[in-house]
Amino acid sequence: MFKLQVTPATVTKLSFFQIFFLFFLSTYGQDRSPVKFGKISPEDFKKVYAIDNSASAVIIADIGSSEITGNLKGWFSIQFRHFKRVHILNKNGYDVANVDIPLYFEGENEEEVRNLKAHTYNLENGRIVESKLDIRNSVYRTKLSKNHVVKRFTFPAVKEGSIIEYEYIVNSDFIFNLQPWEFQGDHPCLWSEYEVSIPEFFYYVFLQKGNINKTQRTRQETFKVTDIRGTGPSRPEPFIAGVTVHHMIMKNIPVLKEEVYTSTLKNHKARVEFQLKEIRQPLPEQTYMGSWEDFCTELLEDENFGGQLSKDNGWMNDELKIALGHAKDEEQKARSIFRYIQNNFTCTNYSKLYIDQPLKNILKNKKGSEAEINLLLIAMLRKAGLDADPLMLSTRSHGYTYSAYPLIDRFDYVICRTILNNKTFYLDASRPDLGFGRLHWECYNGHARVINQEAESVEFSSDSLTETKITSLMLSSNVKGEIVGNVQQTPGYYESYSVRNRARVIGLKEYVKEAEKDFASDMEIKNYRIDFLENPEEQIQISYDIKVNVEKKDIIYLNPMVNEGFTENPFVSAQRIYPVEMPYTIDEILVVRMDTPQGYEVEGLPKSTRVNFSESGDSFFEYIVENNRGVISIRSRVKITRSYFLPEEHKVLHDFFNVVVAKHNERIVFKKVKKV
Repeated sequence: MFKLQVTPATVTKLSFFQIFFLFFLSTYGQDRSPVKFGKISPEDFKKVYAIDNSASAVIIADIGSSEITGNLKGWFSIQFRHFKRVHILNKNGYDVANVDIPLYFEGENEEEVRNLKAHTYNLENGRIVESKLDIRNSVYRTKLSKNHVVKRFTFPAVKEGSIIEYEYIVNSDFIFNLQPWEFQGDHPCLWSEYEVSIPEFFYYVFLQKGNINKTQRTRQETFKVTDIRGTGPSRPEPFIAGVTVHHMIMKNIPVLKEEVYTSTLKNHKARVEFQLKEIRQPLPEQTYMGSWEDFCTELLEDENFGGQLSKDNGWMNDELKIALGHAKDEEQKARSIFRYIQNNFTCTNYSKLYIDQPLKNILKNKKGSEAEINLLLIAMLRKAGLDADPLMLSTRSHGYTYSAYPLIDRFDYVICRTILNNKTFYLDASRPDLGFGRLHWECYNGHARVINQEAESVEFSSDSLTETKITSLMLSSNVKGEIVGNVQQTPGYYESYSVRNRARVIGLKEYVKEAEKDFASDMEIKNYRIDFLENPEEQIQISYDIKVNVEKKDIIYLNPMVNEGFTENPFVSAQRIYPVEMPYTIDEILVVRMDTPQGYEVEGLPKSTRVNFSESGDSFFEYIVENNRGVISIRSRVKITRSYFLPEEHKVLHDFFNVVVAKHNERIVFKKVKKV
């Protein structure tokens, strides 16, 4: 093997370039923040920040660097430096005073925090009062997962108007764990800067999001390699290698505010991440990021994932007989096992990749994470002689995966893929209200991967989901002059899922009470009923009787949508700087039939209209109104056949739904007939 020593010496450029080098330093310094630790003046507390006048805190400077250096162990370490200064403007910004420093560990080896300093500054009677963090007694280590901990602390003496700043160094022997950098966070930032120095024999994949200003410069360093493969003494063999310095800056960075139809802001925040792909010559070559096939093979052999699937698992024989019942063919067997697990097991965590206990214990205790329950489902399906494999995906709230790179931390969810009679089904037994072959819409987040020898890629597109809702409303007036009627409604599958889930949690009676409270005060609801509630394979059906209380005036104004339709535009912002990501496409149909109240005649009706959202006409809004001798018919349909829209399309969506909302809020005007 090779043992490495790294000298701090940098190969000197020829004197011919010295003038140019000095010029470069002077211009390069313009992209360096003037903010330095401890350099605080009274004027700093009086600043007004134009970037966001509603901000509760403003990040003055967030500066980091990572450098790969030689260590005394004959290998390399990463030295990460971080400095941050924040001005807290009001109490809503106190969250920035709570700091977590993430650290990685394996066994006894853990990344080390060094030279931590954290100071709070307050302006009192024109003087700056400084409060220092008690490092020895106020920093706590908290374990987060198998390989991750945080060093956690809270700044002292924080109040409205405080300026806080901290700096520290993290020394890491884990060369694969090159620190990521988030330029955009929960508060506006005036200056964010990150510099990474990488020797040419380490190759990292850069994963970048956002409009980051990047520059590069190179230098050369002398490294010494000691070959200790032989039996005799060896001498260090020096070599020269290039080092690339990647300098990244963003200035005046606004906060990305959560808006409707957003998967997760993590997908859109400006940031950069790194993945070590390989070590190159002159070092011994080594691949860290292999193929998808390699990735899947490792997972299948891992005892905390697929290792237990390849065993005999005879301990499940008795339970399997109960689960199978009288099922005969492949699909019947799969459905029986699926229902058995779905109805008898409780999910304790919906964001896991690995199992924390043997599958035998999961079967015994009847509870586990979504990964544990679905891996048990796979094991039982295989024990029954069926074709089943794990499938790993990332939920919408976790973020996108990269189909080009097998990165385990990009995934957070495990389901089952089974093939029965040449037909593919995707199963999730961890959610009791999902039907066989159904997945929660959170799972439709693009690229996923079957964990088998072929490492098959699967695409879960939200465009493939259509939430179809049909509502029929029949209204008439009785002898008392009251407007009464009946509503029949078939919600979409995912609305049906939500109703089932809520009704199961709080009980059907309580759910009905909640539903009735959603109606306006001038409406009375009776005989509220839900059918197919116990059948997760089907959409539910809702029906109820309704009475609309209208005053007996000369003129009645009535909204024929009653409690249905779009009452507000979901796209309230005038503009949007990241995409619209709907969980599914929509097709909502509302049919109204209404008799003119006794003693009245129609004075005014909404006009029919049709608005195409797309040139092809497959996405549209139509509102058709007819009056046939006092019998009014209205048919409204909103159909959107896409789920993803670019930021520049937001205004079209906004304007489209403005039309829908305006129409759905128009009234029918009835005028009292004068007696002759």
